[in-house]
Amino acid sequence: MEDIKYWYKYVQDIISLIDTCILQGDTESITLKLLSEKLGYSEYYSSRKFSEISGMSFRNYLYYRKLSFALKELRDNHSKIIDIALKYGFSSPEAFSRAFKKAYGIRPSEYRKNPIPVVLQTIIKPFDCYITEGEIQNLHESKSEVKTYLVHIPAHKFLHIRNYTSVGYWDFWQKQSQIPGQDCETICGLLDSIQGKLDDNFGTENNASSGQLMAWINAPEGRICNWGIPLAEAYGIRLPFDYNGPIPQNMQLMDVLEGEYIVFEHGPFDIEKESQSVEKKIEFAMKNFNYDEVGYSLDMKAERVFYFFHDPNRFWKYIRPVCKNHKE
Repeated sequence: MEDIKYWYKYVQDIISLIDTCILQGDTESITLKLLSEKLGYSEYYSSRKFSEISGMSFRNYLYYRKLSFALKELRDNHSKIIDIALKYGFSSPEAFSRAFKKAYGIRPSEYRKNPIPVVLQTIIKPFDCYITEGEIQNLHESKSEVKTYLVHIPAHKFLHIRNYTSVGYWDFWQKQSQIPGQDCETICGLLDSIQGKLDDNFGTENNASSGQLMAWINAPEGRICNWGIPLAEAYGIRLPFDYNGPIPQNMQLMDVLEGEYIVFEHGPFDIEKESQSVEKKIEFAMKNFNYDEVGYSLDMKAERVFYFFHDPNRFWKYIRPVCKNHKE
C-alpha cells in the first residue's frame, strides 16, 4: 500500500522548495520534470499526487505563487517593472503585464499607483493541523516546555473577519466557507496583499501565514467559551494604529488599545510529529496558570483581543489580555 504520509511530506518539500527558489531568483530549477526525476516517479504521477494533495496543479500553483511575490515587490519597493518581470521568470514586461492583469484585474503600473486589495496565492500547507482533517499523528513527544511571560503591546488595529458561533479553527473555516467570498483561500489571499502588517515575515518558510493570525474577541453576542466568556472567533492581521489603507469588503477594522498581555509560548516544533503534544502542553499551562500570584486577571472588557500565533519554525503561542489587580 502506498504511504500517504510520504506523499504529504514530498508535496510539502516541493512547496517549500518553490518559495526558496523564487526568493533566490532561481525559477529555472523549479520544474516538475527535475523534481520527479529526483523522486524516482514519472512526471505524470508526481503531478497527479501534487494535485490530489494541494488541490491545484503544480503548474498553476507555481505560476500564481510567482505572481504573488512579484506583486509584493511591486508594492513595497521601487524596482523597475522590467526587472521584476525578469526576476520572476516572465519573458518580458508585456508578458508580465498580461499575466498580472489576468490574475488581478489591474495592470502592474496601475497597481503600483493604487495598491488595492487582491487575492494572492498564499503558500499551501498540507501539514497545517488546523486546516486539514487528516493530521499526521504524533511520532514522539515535544521536549520543549512552555514559557509564560508578561508583555506590553502598543495600540494597533486588527483587520479581520469574525464568526460568533464557530468552535475551533476547523469549524471556523467550515462556517466561513458557506459565505460567498469568505472561504479560507480568498480571505488569506486578500490579507496577504495588505501592506504594513505588523507580524509579516514576507511569506517565507519562517512565517507561511505572512502576518496572519487567529484571534478571539470579547463580544457579548459571541459563543460562550469553555471558561464561561462570550467570545467571537476571528482571523486577520495586526496593522499600525495609524493605518488608513483599504478595507476589503466584508472585513472589519477595529482599534485595539495598548495594554498588558500574558504570553504562553512554546518554541519551534516539528509540525508533522509534535503538533498534538505541543497543543496539550500549552492548554495545560493556560488551564493551570495562577493569575492571582502575578497580580493580574484576564481582562474581559468588550473588544479586547486574545491572539494566537502558530509558526512551527519559531513558536506556538497564545497571548491573553490582562489587567492589573487593584490593591484593597
